[in-house]
Amino acid sequence: MNFKNVGSVIAAVAALLAQSAIAQTEAPKARADVKAETAAAKKKGDVTPAGEGTAQEKAGAKSTKARADVKAETAAANKKGELTKSGEGASQEKAAPKSSKTRAEVKAETTAAKKKGDVTPAGEAPAAPAVKK
Repeated sequence: MNFKNVGSVIAAVAALLAQSAIAQTEAPKARADVKAETAAAKKKGDVTPAGEGTAQEKAGAKSTKARADVKAETAAANKKGELTKSGEGASQEKAAPKSSKTRAEVKAETTAAKKKGDVTPAGEAPAAPAVKK
């Protein structure tokens, strides 16, 4: 029984090694060929600038507005209050309102709930219902 398992493992390893050997049959490129390809890619604009990691997208169409016009529109929108304030992006949620109770009131309520037995002891929460898939 063990020989069958060992035999199948050996066959799997041999198949993996054979596959990697076949993949390496392509001849490596000469240094001059690689340099020529790199120079052609630089001319074409397909090379990622150093330190940027991902390919840069080409800039879209140029704006038809003058810089002064854009600045004037932005200033007008800012005066009307149409711009989002710095650091208050749309994805940020507003903070929950502060509690109206003092710390002493909350402590008193918690102590009373413990005495009544309404508080579940730490680590003894009921098990979550099973999720059906």
